[in-house]
Amino acid sequence: MDQPLAGKSIAILVANGFEELEMTEPQRALLKTGATLRTISPEQGLVNGWHGKSWGHYFPVDKQVGEVLGADYDMLLLPGGERSVTKLQQSAHTRRIVGHFLDAGKPIAAIDQGIQLLAIPGKLKGRTLTAPEAVRAELEAAGGKISDESLVVDNVTITALGHDELAAFVEQVVKVFSEAAAVRKAA
Repeated sequence: MDQPLAGKSIAILVANGFEELEMTEPQRALLKTGATLRTISPEQGLVNGWHGKSWGHYFPVDKQVGEVLGADYDMLLLPGGERSVTKLQQSAHTRRIVGHFLDAGKPIAAIDQGIQLLAIPGKLKGRTLTAPEAVRAELEAAGGKISDESLVVDNVTITALGHDELAAFVEQVVKVFSEAAAVRKAA
């Protein structure tokens, strides 16, 4: 079985209220590639997902957001979920980790409200992404160029608008992350 991400570590950054399917669908696909996935959160012990119109399942937290460095991981997954994103945005640790990935040119996949976590002033210069209407101005102020497409792949940054794009998003995450791993391996 081909495992293009064997030996690669992927951080999944979430807080209580993250969109469960936006985490579990990419997670399931990435596990099949041999990647090691770690759930990073401001929560202790367990983090609670949001599924449909109510609270979903609990997931174990591997590390708290204040205990990790972006350099500890090869790739980053940012699921949506209004509650989760609001809490993560209030953390300087979130900005530090996401900023590291943007500065280092490491692969990042963000979907739905998770895209908002990329809005770090000056860090999006030259990047094209899609975003929900409500956060477009914030992302443009951070230097990003907004596309009207519902799914955008810009080098190693993947952004998608939400559940309607989930299957295509997962497919692109596996493809782009695998290609990035192959490029780094060859270098």
